Amino acid sequence: MTRETHPTHAQAAQAETSRVNLLGLSREQLRTFFAELGEKPFRATQVMKWIHQEGVDSFADMTNLSKALRTKLEAQAEIRAPKVVYEGDSKDGTRKWVLEVEDGSYVETVLIPSENGNRRTLCVSSQVGCTLDCSFCSTGKQGYQRNLSSAEIIGQVWVAQRSAGGRMGTGDGRKAVTNVVMMGMGEPLMNFDNVVSAMQLMLDDSAYGLSKRRVTLSTSGVVPRIDQLGDIMDVSLAISLHAPTDELRNTLVPLNRKYNIDTLLDACRRYLAKCDDTRMLTVEYTLMKDVNDQREHAEGLARILADLPCKINLIPFNPFPNSGYEKPSRNQVMRFQQWLYELGYTAPIRMTRGDDIDAACGQLVGRVKDRTKRSQRYISTVQLDAG
Repeated sequence: MTRETHPTHAQAAQAETSRVNLLGLSREQLRTFFAELGEKPFRATQVMKWIHQEGVDSFADMTNLSKALRTKLEAQAEIRAPKVVYEGDSKDGTRKWVLEVEDGSYVETVLIPSENGNRRTLCVSSQVGCTLDCSFCSTGKQGYQRNLSSAEIIGQVWVAQRSAGGRMGTGDGRKAVTNVVMMGMGEPLMNFDNVVSAMQLMLDDSAYGLSKRRVTLSTSGVVPRIDQLGDIMDVSLAISLHAPTDELRNTLVPLNRKYNIDTLLDACRRYLAKCDDTRMLTVEYTLMKDVNDQREHAEGLARILADLPCKINLIPFNPFPNSGYEKPSRNQVMRFQQWLYELGYTAPIRMTRGDDIDAACGQLVGRVKDRTKRSQRYISTVQLDAG
């Protein structure tokens, strides 16, 4: 990746700190902003549509605003999205963006088209790195730096929508992004306020207008935040389970030592009870060879999920160096799926997408100034193993 010599995105952003970035502001926050400018509340809706539906980042292009207001906005506000430093297409149609955020760190976002082309799902990051250290995920091995702002989160949708050439509005009927999953870098519920603000924009009809069924938050199991989320909104919920017993899950998902499987599933029941329609939980289950892919694991999974309306997404492990895990054979993945079918569960296999550009599940990495020193420890381990 070739870096240019002009000031970095972080340096440019620092120079503009006196101006308000409107990209991440909700409808209510925009109304407050315009009220402070002495403007009517409807200006918030106008500007939201320009930013999120038309992909405009210049006030000069907002032709239904008066010249005086545009001049005022130029002086006091801006529309600043993360800077694209890499954009790549996989042979299977998956597209990945590497984005530079305001401190010079990199995060990644991935757009995955369905085979029939009717659905285009954007996988969105919520943190620079990840606060958790799940043993089978390469993102977690790079450590953690900070939470992303709401503008940096919704900015990923804005970049993907504009780059892929669609519009969120009703003008031409095209939507480059039809679904959003908070499954990228980071644990979304560890960045609760900013993630919720960004998802509210995703749902707002004057912004992206996505159905709450088409916005999914995936969590490793931050139980108190699941309860809090259910009191605010009812987007679709996915949990990264990956094991049917606490003993095994403790080694795969360290957060399980704080919120065990029973505690997590109880929180999921409470969340589904708060939804205003019939909703199913999505259970993410990464299959690792000889770790969690045997019949006893399928039977245990069916047992603990017996009273939960859910589907189980089976994800063959995506290898990365020195992980200690292997991908099961296709036959073994199919056997595991068949066992679950026999036990009464819907268990689609999530096909590996974008692995040729390191965009597959568990492969996302950015440039992180690691506050946890986790990446340094992992690199030392890799070097020892190589020696």
